[in-house]
Amino acid sequence: MRQATDVFSEWADIGKDAGMEKGHAPAVSEILAAAFEEMGHLESGFDAIDAGCGNGWVVRLLSSIPDCKSAIGIDGAESMITRASEIDSQGTYTHADLLSWTPENPVDLVHSMEVLYYLDDIPGFLEMVISKWLKPNGIFAFGIDHYLENEDCHGWSKKVGTPMAMHSEQDWGGMVENTGFEVLRMFRAAPSDDWAGTLSFICRKL
Repeated sequence: MRQATDVFSEWADIGKDAGMEKGHAPAVSEILAAAFEEMGHLESGFDAIDAGCGNGWVVRLLSSIPDCKSAIGIDGAESMITRASEIDSQGTYTHADLLSWTPENPVDLVHSMEVLYYLDDIPGFLEMVISKWLKPNGIFAFGIDHYLENEDCHGWSKKVGTPMAMHSEQDWGGMVENTGFEVLRMFRAAPSDDWAGTLSFICRKL
């Protein structure tokens, strides 16, 4: 089994990052829309972090919103960060381990798409987000396609050749709540007749 960061660096090198962006865009659109509904209007604007930013497409999307003061992308795959910086030379992208990196200042919104189940310590990451990354009442919005109820994903780990944690919807909800988050919404984004949808959470730091 290879490390996920090595796999994703390889994918960036061969141009698969564009396909990931296209495939994830419908779910991310729903997740961010739900997150902004829960955030309400912030008179001073908002700042954000995209955890596992890939080629930076969500950072660019967030940065295009008039109320966005800043958006930072962080990823453990070096080639993904290189690609993000090539596309968006004015953006802020950092190559670092998600389990140990902390921002200079906490933010209003943390977003993550298709990342958490690759991490060696999911509860540890959730604790880092709630204690170091988010402001009080900040929103953590994330989506995952690899979960027990989505039968289409059950062979992904073997196919890709990298470890992927398998948890049920209930397990994911429990981990989030045990960290101290308030789960505002749990839903499946962008489902279809042949796809269970992206398991999505909108959570608030109390």
